[in-house]
Amino acid sequence: MHKKNINLNINSKFKGVPTQIKNPELVRKRRRQIVDATARLIVEHGYHKTTTRMIAKEAGFSIGSLYEYVRSKEDVLYLVCEAIHIEAEREIKGALAGVNSKGTLAEMVRGYFRVCCNMSDHILLLYQSTQYLPSHRKDQILENERCIIGIFIQALQRSSDEGDFPGLDLKSASLIGHDIAVLGQMWAFRRWSLAKQFSIDDFIEEQTQIIIRLVS
Repeated sequence: MHKKNINLNINSKFKGVPTQIKNPELVRKRRRQIVDATARLIVEHGYHKTTTRMIAKEAGFSIGSLYEYVRSKEDVLYLVCEAIHIEAEREIKGALAGVNSKGTLAEMVRGYFRVCCNMSDHILLLYQSTQYLPSHRKDQILENERCIIGIFIQALQRSSDEGDFPGLDLKSASLIGHDIAVLGQMWAFRRWSLAKQFSIDDFIEEQTQIIIRLVS
């Protein structure tokens, strides 16, 4: 059966935040350093107590160098949120090369869960601090979240059409797409308890199998 194309269209990919640096690869590398440093600091100290000077020091920059890559703390916060979706997109794209839709869906789920587990601090920050962003940035983040969920919904519909998960209608696929998003982020919020019972690898595999059984 002919496979439906699954589109990935994460907004902006860091393009929406101006920079004085012309080298895109250097911008990507340095901004990731800034993003990771910010996530650590804000989770520890809170948004309001974390200053750009603290971020620069944690990331290994001078304050002047920091401002070559971002203009404000709000820019940095937006980039933290955006990084989650960019990493999720990268992992999901890799899984889409799978040879069968059931196996592809499982790999998409595993990839997404790996991102969520590895970026647990970033996810906490997303939920705790996006209220401080301007409305247009919030809208971009929500649209990117909808995009990730939409990719899973399309993959579920494709699997249903190909006979792997027969009878799965759009309403059910939509709900399961949201289930995947929430379950993937669970480690960020419940790791204080889950880590006593599961390694990250075990957690990812157990959750993946739960989702495949749910769909089947």
